[in-house]
Amino acid sequence: MTPFVFLALLQDGLTSGAIYLLLAMGLLIVFSVTRVIFVPQGDLLALATLTVAQLQAGGVPGTLWLLDALALAALLGEIAGGRTTRRTLAAWLIYPAALTAACWFGPRTDPWFAMLLGIAIVTPFGPLAWRFVFRPAADASLLALLILAMALHFVLAGVGMVLFGPDGASVAPLTSATLMAGPLAISGQSLAVVAICAALVGGLRWFFGATLTGKALRATASDRLGARLVGIDAAESGARAFALAAFVAALSGVLIGAVTPIAYDTGFEIGLKGFVAAIIGGLASYPAAAAGAVLVGVLESLGSFWASAWRDVIVFALLIPVLAWLSLRQRAAGEP
Repeated sequence: MTPFVFLALLQDGLTSGAIYLLLAMGLLIVFSVTRVIFVPQGDLLALATLTVAQLQAGGVPGTLWLLDALALAALLGEIAGGRTTRRTLAAWLIYPAALTAACWFGPRTDPWFAMLLGIAIVTPFGPLAWRFVFRPAADASLLALLILAMALHFVLAGVGMVLFGPDGASVAPLTSATLMAGPLAISGQSLAVVAICAALVGGLRWFFGATLTGKALRATASDRLGARLVGIDAAESGARAFALAAFVAALSGVLIGAVTPIAYDTGFEIGLKGFVAAIIGGLASYPAAAAGAVLVGVLESLGSFWASAWRDVIVFALLIPVLAWLSLRQRAAGEP
């Protein structure tokens, strides 16, 4: 391997690692607040890519109609339960109506408008998943929640197949610029992905440290019972955690969809690699998850050069020593 090839592979690995970092952060946020391992996050990534691709092609995505139907069901449920507030009306009536109007009357073929609209359409599926699937079973065991997450994954994969078909799709890149560093061509899209990832990480750090909502989520993640005792609504915290994870997944779908075609079932594998990065962080440490995401991306890129058929095996085999080390550390600390 020449230095030029190594640098090119490293560039691809860092780009993929930035995507895996975003997904790992979404997984960590949801797990710390609700104990749910959000397996369907990768499916939301795929739905976002396919939604934006269809918008850019001039079509109206089926995810918009699905969102309208689910939002109406959520609104009717809140009305039936006597919990109707201005917030629920804004979330499940005004917001979907505004998205529908923007899709029909806005310049949906404009690449940037389609990206923003696609992210706005897919993000509410996170709170809706919490509302209909996980909130009724919030006190169930970790195994039961994992089974629910896997079931939701298969449902979303089927929905993606029905709405968009089996073919993959790509979205327009954020930029087509290319920077030259000697003989190495650095893709402007790769730089944009890394820059957006860094900005989002910084934004989330500010959100959790400086805003009341972020501090409430941190309190819920630290001590769920204590958070309830001081008046923090656990159900509202769960909805916000799922909203953040869905937004991260939708943004990741827009970013990665410009690099490689995404089909209805592609997101699951990408989401699993974000899960590997989250596991490296022990499902608790954001810096360790960031390091794990970069490691996974670089290993995947180098593995595709040395042994492309074993690329995914190399990545997922990384879980074995990591889980063994976490188990030994837990046993040494005397934890159950």
